[in-house]
Amino acid sequence: MIKRVLVTGATGFVGGTLCGQLAEAGFTVRAALRTEKNTPKAVSERVVVGDIGSRTDWQSALEGVDFVVHAAARAHVLNDSPANANLYMESNAHGTVRLADAAAAAGVQRLVFLSSVKVNGEDSGDGVYRPDDRPQPLDAYGRSKAKAEEGLREVCARTRLQGAIIRSPLVYGPGVRANFLRLLQWVDKRRPLPIGSVRNRRSMVSVWNLSHLLTHALSHPAAADGVWMVSDGQDVSTPELVRRLADAMGRRMTLLPVPVALLRIAGTLLGKGAEVKRLCGSLAVDASATRNQLGWTPALSLEEGLQRTVQWYLAEQGVHAG
Repeated sequence: MIKRVLVTGATGFVGGTLCGQLAEAGFTVRAALRTEKNTPKAVSERVVVGDIGSRTDWQSALEGVDFVVHAAARAHVLNDSPANANLYMESNAHGTVRLADAAAAAGVQRLVFLSSVKVNGEDSGDGVYRPDDRPQPLDAYGRSKAKAEEGLREVCARTRLQGAIIRSPLVYGPGVRANFLRLLQWVDKRRPLPIGSVRNRRSMVSVWNLSHLLTHALSHPAAADGVWMVSDGQDVSTPELVRRLADAMGRRMTLLPVPVALLRIAGTLLGKGAEVKRLCGSLAVDASATRNQLGWTPALSLEEGLQRTVQWYLAEQGVHAG
């Protein structure tokens, strides 16, 4: 019997790839939409639910649904106003609990929730973040995701709903924005970058690998009621990432060995302190439990994911590598 999965965030950055992989895995894909809009080709059903929050009516969207992948969220915005903190909590935390309660009442078997490594913190230093670490979110987005996880676990504890939580680091792929897109643009323009002295460690995950794990977590018995880290399986420093992007793009890059302390001072003076911190800091995750207990391995290597992303970027620019 074909299983039906409701996907929130189907039209978002992760959604297109996720819906495609779900359809390939044999699911009937239903999209929950905020407003009527075009959806990925893999979506065969759609229901408009409006804004996701503490009052969303999920009844029609959940009718006949076996599984839910909750990938929609109010996204993290760099240097967002503190006045918007309540908006993150309403959408990401209260909205997730509302959906979980409705899913349990509708007889949904499992809800897979896309969370964030920001629940753990912002900088793992010389170590790595693990799923059983004490949460230490530092911004409104991270706190809202942590509260959503807590609420989902509470719903699962008092109902028959199974919950699986996937904490993701930086996601890249076609449509990527923010710092990763800026790196692509800098490499494309062959701009010398003052990051030659940076010695950090970053975990990342391609949109293809993340979608693969979200699909895998729907049916694996051990995934229920667990928190799972995800990554491409190979951590890199920011200079190494730039070099790999340059190789994939056929560009030559100059990385200037400016001391990291000077970079941080310059970033603060220019109002770019948070961006410099991300370029220089470490944020690594330990996804060994995901691989060992769920029997999951990344579908693509880091190199393959970066090459695909570069191909998308160049196609958007109307140019070719070299």
